[in-house]
Amino acid sequence: MNDKNEKKLTDFLSHADEMREDIFEDTQSMLGTIPFIFKIMGERPENFVLSGLVDYRTLRPGNLSPKVSELVAIASAAGAGADNCLKVHIQAALKEGATRDEIIDTIMIAAMIGRTKVLASGLRHVADILPDNISEIEK
Repeated sequence: MNDKNEKKLTDFLSHADEMREDIFEDTQSMLGTIPFIFKIMGERPENFVLSGLVDYRTLRPGNLSPKVSELVAIASAAGAGADNCLKVHIQAALKEGATRDEIIDTIMIAAMIGRTKVLASGLRHVADILPDNISEIEK
């Protein structure tokens, strides 16, 4: 990194402790809790603020409403098997006005995509190894 940018980064990170606290406050307000991983990562403020800012900006993009963003987070957490994240984002979605039915529909869509992934991958292998015409295997 050139000296000019290194100085900018050093100046930015010199405020890491106060930014960590600000991110914690914003996260508490947004999600209703401070996730466990944030608490541990916060022990390393210089690393945490970089990660925390990315998470915040990603979870609240300008083109989606907070409610829709939380529903996407629910689908992603469900698909990834991230149970604790799922709990946090269900609560945050409720806070943003999502209904029980919207949350259930979101999880059902995530489940359908997960099932489709398994089917698409598995059946492609079947088609490659066991073609429709069994005589093809004998050649």
